Amino acid sequence: MPSSTLSRARLLSRLGGNVPADRLEAAFFASKAEVQAGAGDALEVSVTPDRLDLLSEGGLALHLEGALALADGAPRLRRSRAGAASWRCSVDGSVAPLRPCLAGVVVRAPPGAPMDDGLLAEAVRFQELLHATVGRDRRAMSLGIYPARRVRPPIRYALEPLADVEFVPLGGERPMRAEEFFADHPLAARYGALGRTGDRCLTLRDAKGTILSLPPVLNGRAAGEAAAGDRALLLEATGTRERAVREGLGLLLVVFASRGWSLLPVPVDGPGGASSDGSALVTSSVRSLPASTVREIAGEPLRSNDVVAALGRARLGARRARGGWNVLAPPWRPDLLAPVDLAEEVILARGLRAEDGVVPPSGVRGRRRDSTRFRREVAELLLGLGFAQPNTTVLVPEAAAERLPGSAPVRLVNPVSREYAAVRDRLLASHLDVLARNTRHGYPQRFAEVAPVVVRTSRGAAETRSHAGLVVAGEGSGFAQAAATVDYLLRAYDVGAVREPAELPGSIPGRGARVRVAGETVAELGELPPELLERLAVPVPVAWAELDLTALGPLVARRDSTK
Repeated sequence: MPSSTLSRARLLSRLGGNVPADRLEAAFFASKAEVQAGAGDALEVSVTPDRLDLLSEGGLALHLEGALALADGAPRLRRSRAGAASWRCSVDGSVAPLRPCLAGVVVRAPPGAPMDDGLLAEAVRFQELLHATVGRDRRAMSLGIYPARRVRPPIRYALEPLADVEFVPLGGERPMRAEEFFADHPLAARYGALGRTGDRCLTLRDAKGTILSLPPVLNGRAAGEAAAGDRALLLEATGTRERAVREGLGLLLVVFASRGWSLLPVPVDGPGGASSDGSALVTSSVRSLPASTVREIAGEPLRSNDVVAALGRARLGARRARGGWNVLAPPWRPDLLAPVDLAEEVILARGLRAEDGVVPPSGVRGRRRDSTRFRREVAELLLGLGFAQPNTTVLVPEAAAERLPGSAPVRLVNPVSREYAAVRDRLLASHLDVLARNTRHGYPQRFAEVAPVVVRTSRGAAETRSHAGLVVAGEGSGFAQAAATVDYLLRAYDVGAVREPAELPGSIPGRGARVRVAGETVAELGELPPELLERLAVPVPVAWAELDLTALGPLVARRDSTK
């Protein structure tokens, strides 16, 4: 779960000072945020990936104000008009191959309340968190924060020759040529390839020609160093996809909008005459919530006033409409995509509580399904053979999927992080990560688990299946060990099988095999090739096997039924 360390004092000050611990705990319980730890002023909070807005003091304060009945309804989005005629961005067509999307908003502090050190720290911390999640480590989206007093609009976003670019990097003391910056700066080493192609790099310049930043790498010091006391800031986002840019910038706005800062969208002129006034970035969107969805999710019909009140406590605006309600969602709530998401907000705002367990008066009692018992039996057999049990997730990084050429993982269209960018189609994709993370431990290493995978069907859909995967790493490990373990597991169920050679992802040619029962593939096994072991930094041979328990279970049950 994404997490961040917030300031306890700043959060409580937004809630009117000292909130009793039991009330605060109850408010957290009925939310998608959880306090993990905290000492002194530090408050470590983790959230579900769809509520990143709660990882800023401003976003979390908005939510808790509603949960504690300190405020109600959607926060007011104050629109600014000052300087509206001058603020504008132009996007040169040259940026299209790298990061074609740009959006910007100018935020202004309310009278007498300029930015302080705490607000600046919150904004920068939340900016980096959004880079890692929505931005996929800046690949899909990156954000910039600039003091508006140092920027002279309009702004131009273009791809320029390195020889024409010179600036003082943020945190630097002297001007640097772009060639030197990309060659020597640590952030350029990490992110430079995302904003550079050949001898040209992305730039944001203002009307004076001042470099605001080299997206998505680093701001320039002259116009890109915000400080306490600033009363107006330019927030911008560049990226590869319009949706990621809108989501990232919309989430960053909660830091300032929650404290009453006014918002001015920056119009963007694109290549070929395309343009946008940017107003959608600073306007609450209208979502429809049918009464039938609320009834289905809640399990009972709810009165209209109760639904409106619950949505108000969730800091959403709502009004009665034909067949349901119209709900106002602020820019920092990109998670509200469908009616079911709004219904979930109603349920959470009405309150969750622990209920007493009561066994209904029935002569029929529930029991574990046969497939569940079968999976547990296989897991116990593997444990008895001395295999340690790792805990891996069904979502894997892009790199894990790429390690097995020929496999077909389901890739997510809009992952929240590069670390969770694909759904594994075999446990081996996760077990390679386990091997890579444990190279400092001694060998032999033996581990196995029973867990879900998602595989593509012949009709292009996907289905969840249960697999049992095992790995043996050590001197002398080989195909024979994996085959013997698979034979043992099948003999435990008195199942006869046929093993046939096969070329498999993650196996040395000639050292892979499939196992069939009644003509159906129930297992695959092999040895990892040397080049893959070298990439993982694993110094010993590794054998692996993977059983498809979803396929094997019915065959075992069919055999038992015929005895």
